Amino acid sequence: MLFKVKVLDVVRKIKEGQVLTYGQVAALAGNPKASRAVGTIMASNADKAVPCHRVVRADGSIGMYNGLRGKSKEAILKKEGVKFSKLRKVIFNHI
Repeated sequence: MLFKVKVLDVVRKIKEGQVLTYGQVAALAGNPKASRAVGTIMASNADKAVPCHRVVRADGSIGMYNGLRGKSKEAILKKEGVKFSKLRKVIFNHI
């Protein structure tokens, strides 16, 4: 199976209110060193069934967003119940 297909499958399984980092997605898709490739795949995603807004940077910052579900990745995540610090970084839940 192609890495892109694996990445999209992993991201489809991220539940509302949860996030994964680009590195976590890469590892779950079979290539832990491919976090940048995950970012590229998320940036080009055009499938609303793939919640690419739920993938964030390892430091908790939200990273880039392609605008597929609205103008603000942060607003969408907050609406889904994701908590942010005062520095506007995701407070990670342990899954």
